[in-house]
Amino acid sequence: MSVEMHQLSNGLRVITERMEGLQSAAIGVWVSAGGRHERVEQNGIAHFLEHMAFKGTKRRSALQIAEEIEDVGGYINAYTSREVTAYYARVLEQDVPLALDMIADIVLNPVFDPREIEVERGVILQEIGQANDTPDDVIFDWLQETAYPNQPLGRTILGPSERVRGFGREDFSQFMTEHYGPDQMILSAAGVVDHAQIVRLAEENFGHLPSRRAAPAPLAQFAGGEFRKVKKLEQAHIAMAFETPGYRSDDIYTAQIYASALGGGMSSRLFQELREKRGLCYSIFAQVGAFDETGLLTIYAGTGGKDVGDLALLSMDEIKRAASDLNQAELDRARAQMKAGLLMGLESPSSRAERLARGLAIWDRVPPLEETVARIDAVSLAHIRDFGAGIAESGALALALYGPVSKAPDYAQLTQRLAA
Repeated sequence: MSVEMHQLSNGLRVITERMEGLQSAAIGVWVSAGGRHERVEQNGIAHFLEHMAFKGTKRRSALQIAEEIEDVGGYINAYTSREVTAYYARVLEQDVPLALDMIADIVLNPVFDPREIEVERGVILQEIGQANDTPDDVIFDWLQETAYPNQPLGRTILGPSERVRGFGREDFSQFMTEHYGPDQMILSAAGVVDHAQIVRLAEENFGHLPSRRAAPAPLAQFAGGEFRKVKKLEQAHIAMAFETPGYRSDDIYTAQIYASALGGGMSSRLFQELREKRGLCYSIFAQVGAFDETGLLTIYAGTGGKDVGDLALLSMDEIKRAASDLNQAELDRARAQMKAGLLMGLESPSSRAERLARGLAIWDRVPPLEETVARIDAVSLAHIRDFGAGIAESGALALALYGPVSKAPDYAQLTQRLAA
């Protein structure tokens, strides 16, 4: 397997990785135009625009987009995150030119038919309603907003209903003008691909675009605090977050291994202490989510209203305890889980294409797998304990509570427990 890169004269970057022994390929365009690139009055437009890409172009109707890709047994899809919008396809080897042509068409030539806008507006409003009615979804939106208040990174990807109701063709066109230049695009392909062919097709489909640079997204500032919504539900939902390093920090692997040992699986400390030993919840987990310059260690659990207090306070105790007595066996287990998850996840061309695009966007290169594994192996027990101590001593967290949580500990009580 070999990674090859090329940059068009207008700034669009092309990256490919050939994977022998396959019959298919994954190809896509990753655009640095996610939720954090929106102004407040644009909140939700990146996601709405992604929906509109499949609703017709200057060359294809919505039905033709679906039929052409399915006629060759492939699929095409898209997603919006806080940092990127991605449009991608999976096809057999001989259909790579078709897939790239279709992706270029939906990215560059959407028509924004007024009737289709209204249809998708209704779909997205239903999506927002569904998220708001799903406690273990909406609580993470509230947690993100509490961690990064009044900032693009803290806003929801779907956007508020009142914004979504007001978007029109001019809003979509303006956002594309601001953020869909070739400098903000990465064309990534993995599987049975020929780099020279992909570069040639990229030049044919994107080479005419004029170069233009978008303003960088504002840097995020972690603030923390508390959001609490008392409601009659079967479960009390609690989510807590601490600031951790971003992707560009050398400590990102330490943070991820720490999170795995703390709450990454059935053998983790939180799971063993709070579920297996005390029976306070059915599910509890910890994970690290990273952005370019910041990240969050998130702990989530659903429990009964009478148990939420004990669960929250004992979680603080486990965070403190891990800083002093997390052992080598736990580190080795968490490290093995992280390496296995990384390597197993890259056995598909779709995962490979995603890794290529995100690596190039974050570091302007794709670290070899051997380098990544070596950095994971370099994390020591001292690193993990020091990181845990830093979390415990930080004195700041974001807290979101939903359901029968009127008697749950507040922000001050939890930070005091952590500092005690």
